[in-house]
Amino acid sequence: MKAFDKKYFSKDIKYIAGVDEAGRGPLAGPVVAAAVIFNKRTNIKGVNDSKQLSEKQREVLYSKIISSALAYSVSTVEHEVIDEINILNASMLAMKQAVQGLNIKPDLVLVDGNRTFESEIPAIPIIKGDAKSFSIAAASILAKVTRDRLMKNLAIKYPIYLWGQNKGYPTKQHREIIKMVGPSPLHRKSFLKNIFSEKQTLEFNTDLIKEGPL
Repeated sequence: MKAFDKKYFSKDIKYIAGVDEAGRGPLAGPVVAAAVIFNKRTNIKGVNDSKQLSEKQREVLYSKIISSALAYSVSTVEHEVIDEINILNASMLAMKQAVQGLNIKPDLVLVDGNRTFESEIPAIPIIKGDAKSFSIAAASILAKVTRDRLMKNLAIKYPIYLWGQNKGYPTKQHREIIKMVGPSPLHRKSFLKNIFSEKQTLEFNTDLIKEGPL
């Protein structure tokens, strides 16, 4: 993975930012993106596509990444914006904001996926980049851990949906709970079309949804 990134360094490219997102598929909560810049000699054993790692492994690597990075930034785009501009555009927005939040301006951005966002900084989309690029893989870990922690915190307020377990993803259990009690205010309405009609999606049953402590 380090070798993949190294081929992009040159006399004009000293800082490379890897960018990735987490949370395109869930029914609830935000999409989260992260951008990270390393010294070209930095290597962290175990960094890989976040989906290939256990939660425990991601948590350990998260701390190593933020302590080793020259710069990192995390951005969230909330569920209301996802419903308004769609998940693809929301993901692009989150990644763009993550790059803009870096306190070092990169000379090049490597973006996971087959497309990139509008950027004054040269950006290259890398298909399956989280399995190829060290910096993209590190960004995928930061984004995933940040989002998982966020969903666990939200689960305290809305415990019935078991977000601490499913992180908002459309597991069978999560879908059945939504059918039973209705969606929460944090669910993505545009993602619930196969579960409820549009009218039902807009109606939150506060009598059935028991909020936990803040």
